[in-house]
Amino acid sequence: MRCPYCQSRDSRVTDSRANDDGIRRRRVCTTCGEKYTTYECVQLATVAVIKRDGRREDFVREKLLAGLRKACGKRNVSVAQLELAVAEIEAAITADGRAEVSATRLGELAMDALRRLDHIAYIRFASVYRPFADLASLKEAVIALESAPVEPGSVQLSLPATEERRPRILRDVSAQAAPEAVGAGR
Repeated sequence: MRCPYCQSRDSRVTDSRANDDGIRRRRVCTTCGEKYTTYECVQLATVAVIKRDGRREDFVREKLLAGLRKACGKRNVSVAQLELAVAEIEAAITADGRAEVSATRLGELAMDALRRLDHIAYIRFASVYRPFADLASLKEAVIALESAPVEPGSVQLSLPATEERRPRILRDVSAQAAPEAVGAGR
């Protein structure tokens, strides 16, 4: 450890405290007498993300958090919930013990976390992450989400039953699929 003031390597610890991130140490330089604080934390081995095109990038926690935040924009999901989801995803990929993880696996973990937090955020993320060919495939994803078992504490998705109250995107898909069946639900 070098003193930030005089670059000396000699210092002594005057106070040590554990906090959530690691250990906070208060130090005094024995050469110049200046005080400074250092933080100790566990640094996990970096995990490389293998992109779909074969490129490799370091896993960046903030990038994952930004993607989840974007999906949860204007939704009732707190930053603390997103931080916890990112921590769970990070723990899952480091628990595997592998030096690399595929972007597909990372995306699936993110979608699982969003499915538990907010179904609209899940659909937003999935609409970017998964290549839906058309509105029918998106409708299938919504129907699968609606029929999936809901875990305790998660938001339950309920689509309106009547044609007038159904979301416009689903009404349009229904009209394209079977125009004669649109009026049958009224």
